[in-house]
Amino acid sequence: MQYTQIKKTDPQIYQIIKAEEKRQREGLELIPSENYTSDAVMEAMGSILTNKYSEGYPRKRYYGGQKNIDAMEELAQRRALDLFVPQGSQKNWHINVQPLSGSPANIAVLLALLNFGDKVMGMSLDQGGHLTHGHPVNFSGKAYKFFQYGVRRDNQQIDYNEVEKIAFKIKPKMIISGATAYPRMIDFKRFNAIAKKVGAIHMADIAHIAGLIAGGVHPSPFPFTDVVTTTTHKTLRGPRGGVIFCQKKYASAIDRAVFPGLQGGPHDHINAAKAVCFGEAQKAGFAKYAAQIVKNSKVFAKELKKLGFSLVSDGSDNHLILIDLSNFEITGKIAQETLDKVGITVNKNTVPFGKRSPFDPSGIRLGTAACTTRGMKENDFAMITDLIKNALSNICNEKKLIKIKQQVKKLALKFPVPGIK
Repeated sequence: MQYTQIKKTDPQIYQIIKAEEKRQREGLELIPSENYTSDAVMEAMGSILTNKYSEGYPRKRYYGGQKNIDAMEELAQRRALDLFVPQGSQKNWHINVQPLSGSPANIAVLLALLNFGDKVMGMSLDQGGHLTHGHPVNFSGKAYKFFQYGVRRDNQQIDYNEVEKIAFKIKPKMIISGATAYPRMIDFKRFNAIAKKVGAIHMADIAHIAGLIAGGVHPSPFPFTDVVTTTTHKTLRGPRGGVIFCQKKYASAIDRAVFPGLQGGPHDHINAAKAVCFGEAQKAGFAKYAAQIVKNSKVFAKELKKLGFSLVSDGSDNHLILIDLSNFEITGKIAQETLDKVGITVNKNTVPFGKRSPFDPSGIRLGTAACTTRGMKENDFAMITDLIKNALSNICNEKKLIKIKQQVKKLALKFPVPGIK
């Protein structure tokens, strides 16, 4: 994008945007919740649709002038259903594309289907879950009585038998599956079976892996799950936003929870960008991109292990790798800051059964989606592995870090960033 008007009217913001362009172009983005949108998605986000206010839902708005907005939102709904829900099951499903992001989508489901104080099961944050899966500092943990499940000590993977034992013991009204820092495939069908045994609603949060599910490289929670939430960015490569799918018997309650329960007018320009994103994900090249994400992750994990890194669960089935740095005697915070210096962006992260604070944990979280979008393949991730190891082995050597940064830049500039000319 050219930003010609911003350059004229607000040179300070223009300079910040250009500085961020430079950072993204010359660096390697490895945060698994980040990705690059297409030019088309960005055009929709920057369109005149942002001028319209559209409280309500298609054909049931509170303001006039909604003909084009209704057409846009209904198109987004149809495309999302076509992308994720098998044709024979679509008649049983409802979709709300208005949630502003993944956390509001999750909160809307809780608000719609539970009473304050109800029992819920979710994955513990320090073992791979999300804040909205019941962490005490989050609304979810304050308003509902959450019981947390986690992973086994021996292999750092979900123990479904243990999940079932907890479910039978506490008899929750809802079980949430899905994660934000779990490198392995999630058995949504098993979660659903457990939920049905105890009479619970099953909500699957696929925010991180939606693109992998759409691309056919991760098992889908459709058509058997009760409710599915997702973001539209991350592996799906769309705008920052959220979506809720639900069995039709929950449609009215969930729609009311989104509006007027939690939100006013939807962000029409973002919903249009969601529609563009869903359309892009139905094209043949998207499945190839999703498959490449997983290929890159497997090679990335293999090469990291060769260089002595300890991986949570000993590998990856998806877009995400979690490294426990305890054997390197450095913390996740130091690793993140050091890699920032050389242009490699990761995030510090807790690891299962880690003893350090979340502000300075033992791990870092890596993802392959963004660099895969730029066109990187297995050999490129092998090179990235070496750059990471060299940087973390030279934390106090500024001259060496400067040289590594030049190497990172040389690699990054071979691969264009969508949206940056």
